[in-house]
Amino acid sequence: MKETVLDVLMYLFESYVDSQDEPEPNRHDLKRELGRAGFHDREIERALDWLDSLNSTGAGDAPQNTAFRVFDSVEQERLDASSRGYLLHLEQIGILQHAQREIVIDRLLALDNEEIDVEQTKWVVMMVLFSQPGQQEAFAQMEDLVYADDSAWVH
Repeated sequence: MKETVLDVLMYLFESYVDSQDEPEPNRHDLKRELGRAGFHDREIERALDWLDSLNSTGAGDAPQNTAFRVFDSVEQERLDASSRGYLLHLEQIGILQHAQREIVIDRLLALDNEEIDVEQTKWVVMMVLFSQPGQQEAFAQMEDLVYADDSAWVH
């Protein structure tokens, strides 16, 4: 099986999301643990770089509430129609704010995947929400959606 950066990120996320009592492991310890878990050095390094970029990605010039999001050609190529629709749905139901949507899109495009589907999108949304202070409620809602595996949302 070929592991992807997202596989490494999901492993880390599931391993550390509930371990708030323990100090955050350093990069060297993470690399060693991921290597023992069977991940390859290239994917490990790229996943850790992805996380570093997530932590340094700010809202920047956040779109206004009245802004209309148009996906450019690269985004349309990489994010399938269901993923784009899902992101807009998450905004409409109040889980994602405009600035968070942009961070999610940035982080999705930073994955090496040729085409990004809804399942990958869900996990990246959860990681982004988890990384941001004050988003516990939105994270909990998203966690319910991810683990419920509910695909009954409207396109």
